[in-house]
Amino acid sequence: MEQEILDVSKIKKLLFLGPNGSYSDFAKNNFIDAFNLNCVSTNLKSISSIIKALKEANSQDIVAVIPIENSIDGIVRETLDNLSSLKKEGIKIVAETTLDVKHALIGFGKKRDIKIIRSHTQALAQCKQYILNNFADNLIEEATLSTSSAIKSLDKNDTKVAAIGSVECAKMYGIPVIEQNINDEPNNKTRFILLGKFMSPQTGKDRTSITFSTENKAGALSKILNILDTYSINMSYIDSRPSKKELGEYLFYIDFEGHINDEKIQMAFADIKPLVKMFYVIGSYSEV
Repeated sequence: MEQEILDVSKIKKLLFLGPNGSYSDFAKNNFIDAFNLNCVSTNLKSISSIIKALKEANSQDIVAVIPIENSIDGIVRETLDNLSSLKKEGIKIVAETTLDVKHALIGFGKKRDIKIIRSHTQALAQCKQYILNNFADNLIEEATLSTSSAIKSLDKNDTKVAAIGSVECAKMYGIPVIEQNINDEPNNKTRFILLGKFMSPQTGKDRTSITFSTENKAGALSKILNILDTYSINMSYIDSRPSKKELGEYLFYIDFEGHINDEKIQMAFADIKPLVKMFYVIGSYSEV
């Protein structure tokens, strides 16, 4: 049965990676504005917990916002590892949005007093050179579930601890900004996706994401790639992750230009499906 086209009037709840003030929180606002959503927003502490809640609800009245890719660090592994598990419930990527990521050093102390910096692992990695250039080798880096949770955890009585995150989040929690724009790379962007039990309509500017597994045989993947090439489908991303079922068995993820309802993509899928063990269209969607 063909999946129902996106109907925003059915959406009553939106989940996002929190706490409030996270980059996912700001991305969530982009989706709310783009679709004029009238819904309750709830933050959860991890990507996996968001996916779990979304699957358990298995309803069109709940959607979720999670990060999927950063321009510096690449794909968000926790997101990718969860996408193939959405097949049973028919949950898909409905839309995407991209945010500029501008990190700041945040805390109650002076820069010279800092002995511990905490943040999400990606934020720490994106400021690695800044940390190396400005702090001693014995500085402790503490990983948190999000940049906002790192900022929220700061204690005004502990001036030795700082966090990396956004200026907006620091203002939200009333914590001083020690230094702005500390990214190692100025062109730092993160792509976020909106997940829901819908299919988005064609816009002419669409991206399609699929996941599949093949037999563990030589040339199995190349046959799929050759089919995409035969139909002149422009692939923008490919990755693989262990299936977690059998040693040497992998799940593949591919993004390419176009919509599932485009004729050439339908023809390509018809050729691909007999060659794979599992196949799922994670979504056809556009940027808002």
